[in-house]
Amino acid sequence: QVQLVESGGGLGQPGGSLRLSCAASGSIFKVYAINWYRQAPGKQRELVAAVTGGGSTDYADSVKGRFTISIDNAKNTVYLQMNSLKPEDTAVYYCHADLLGGRQVQRLDVWGQGTLVTVSS
Repeated sequence: QVQLVESGGGLGQPGGSLRLSCAASGSIFKVYAINWYRQAPGKQRELVAAVTGGGSTDYADSVKGRFTISIDNAKNTVYLQMNSLKPEDTAVYYCHADLLGGRQVQRLDVWGQGTLVTVSS
């Protein structure tokens, strides 16, 4: 099966930067999309960044110009570079993959475990 493992969360300062990583393991045949979501306590989960298998990217208006999603195919890893951090960026961040993979090749909807990002002085 395919698994996603996130890392890079922690404490950031307003105006600072953090880089989140999402490493995939297992057999992946085709990637349809990789997404980064975030969820703050008491709030609904929101999509903040996405990249398709073809390389197209999209961002929520709240992070546009500050966050960048990228893929390192050699390492099977997706990154979320977060610059100019704001307190409202505080949330648990999740990576999500829509892909074709696994030992028995099938369409999979895979989530990482989440990593907490706290932006505070």
